[in-house]
Amino acid sequence: MKTLAISGAFAMLLAAPAFAESHGPDLTATGDAAKGENAFKKCQSCHVVQNDEGEVLAGRNGKTGPNLYGVVGRTAGTVEDFRYGNDHIAAGEAGMVFDEATFVAYVMDPKAAVQEATGDGKARSKMSYRVRKEDEAKDLYAFLKSLAPAMDEEMEESGS
Repeated sequence: MKTLAISGAFAMLLAAPAFAESHGPDLTATGDAAKGENAFKKCQSCHVVQNDEGEVLAGRNGKTGPNLYGVVGRTAGTVEDFRYGNDHIAAGEAGMVFDEATFVAYVMDPKAAVQEATGDGKARSKMSYRVRKEDEAKDLYAFLKSLAPAMDEEMEESGS
């Protein structure tokens, strides 16, 4: 009986990475990062991409919006020292994580994306700019992913 219990526990441990892999966010980017770099020019009046060492990777010193370094895979409303609106924070608390689909939906209609995430039809987003074309939004995501902090291989492969 002990052998069966130990075997079962061992099997569950072996299955854990596969389970995590199938349930983590898919951070695949389907857009064109080079086109996204060009499209980011519209974003830089409010946003910057600045790494942990303080090096500006894209943009200027836009501080109206949060730093977009590491936005790929980030939970909404979690950049330290940035003053988000309550609804954006609530969207993150409800599980809004920026994979490609969520990012595209957000930049194309921030208010609707926050409302969907929170389930609150009155929720608002402070971001007023909207990307008009889905391909451009995907390109922006690919560009921001190209500037993301290095993820260890296991996390990258599992989409976490």
